[in-house]
Amino acid sequence: MRSQPHVLAIVLAGGEGKRLFPLTADRAKPAVPFGGSYRLIDFVLSNLVNAGFMRICVLTQYKSHSLDRHISQVWHMSGMGGEYITPVPAQQRLGPRWYTGSADAILQSLNLVYDEKPDHIVVFGADHVYRMDPRQMLDHHVSTGAAVTVAGIRVPRSEAFAFGCIDADEDDRIRGWVEKPSDPPGTPDDPDATFASMGNYIFSTEALIETLKADAEKPDSTHDMGGDIIPALVEQERAYVYDFARNHVPGETDRDKGYWRDVGTIDAFYDAHMDLVSVHPVFNLYNNLWPIRTQQDNLPPAKFVNGGMSQESMVGAGTIISAATVRNSVVANNVIVEDGAVVEGSVLMPGVRIGRGAVVRKAIVDKNCHIGDGDVIGVDHERDRQRFPVSAGGVVSVAKNTTTTLHG
Repeated sequence: MRSQPHVLAIVLAGGEGKRLFPLTADRAKPAVPFGGSYRLIDFVLSNLVNAGFMRICVLTQYKSHSLDRHISQVWHMSGMGGEYITPVPAQQRLGPRWYTGSADAILQSLNLVYDEKPDHIVVFGADHVYRMDPRQMLDHHVSTGAAVTVAGIRVPRSEAFAFGCIDADEDDRIRGWVEKPSDPPGTPDDPDATFASMGNYIFSTEALIETLKADAEKPDSTHDMGGDIIPALVEQERAYVYDFARNHVPGETDRDKGYWRDVGTIDAFYDAHMDLVSVHPVFNLYNNLWPIRTQQDNLPPAKFVNGGMSQESMVGAGTIISAATVRNSVVANNVIVEDGAVVEGSVLMPGVRIGRGAVVRKAIVDKNCHIGDGDVIGVDHERDRQRFPVSAGGVVSVAKNTTTTLHG
């Protein structure tokens, strides 16, 4: 039996998520609910656990209470084999200061590395929606002898200016690393595509420690993984790219293979939800061979009464739709949609109540909101903007615990 490398996984979950406001007004970005049943953190943790990486530290900082609670309640391990998933808040081990960047977060948490003594360190972000088998990426990393391997996803070269872009040779060695370039590089086999960084890295432990310490001594560094650590290793010709297109996940379909979304803006977050609700979804949550894991509450089934109905939608447990219509929407658990209400193209998070005769269109309604009887949201954006944020794409966001009225 082939011996497996000793791996420690570090999930970077301390981001403030300003572009997802108001969903991040009261919680860390990775704790934002997604897909009716999940939180964003569940996707990266599911990928790691499904791949057999069972020693995971989640570095938190910004408004982390709900995230810490979710990890503690949902992602607890038996520990019999030394496995653990643990939230690690900012420790201020290097002085009375918070993290100054993603690299500084790991530098301040090197005690975790020294305690675990891993051969390799997996460093993944916490706020993307995707399926991936990171074990295959680790195999590539080990086979090349890289100091760092960066997961790259192919995007059209014409759209790559919005990403950190990777210029690689035919052996996958990274020759150049450019943030949001005006002229993105092509891939070795396709001049019309570019490797965009997915924000997922695998390091050889010694190389990571050495590079972090050298970066900490640079007064002009931003102490960022993508902005400083990776370019330093690229310059040393010790960085390689892992093509996400090579990754194969059990149960994937042709339609959702290679799906990855950065949901860092309201419009991207909304669009990712709309990817879920078609007959043949762009991202399939119903793949039991590579499950996205989360807490399953003890709730009764969803109920449709008095002619209430939903079409092209996902509806969570404990929800009641009474003499109302829900179309093309993602409805979480414990939602009530009352008589005569219409919900279209919207995302309703847990505990939402839509009052009688209310209309909600192209909106994200956060947890425990009460939309008053007869209120109208998402129809008149001029009126909406007086009460709520409206994105560039026309998505109305209603903040957590909001109560609205028809004339409010």
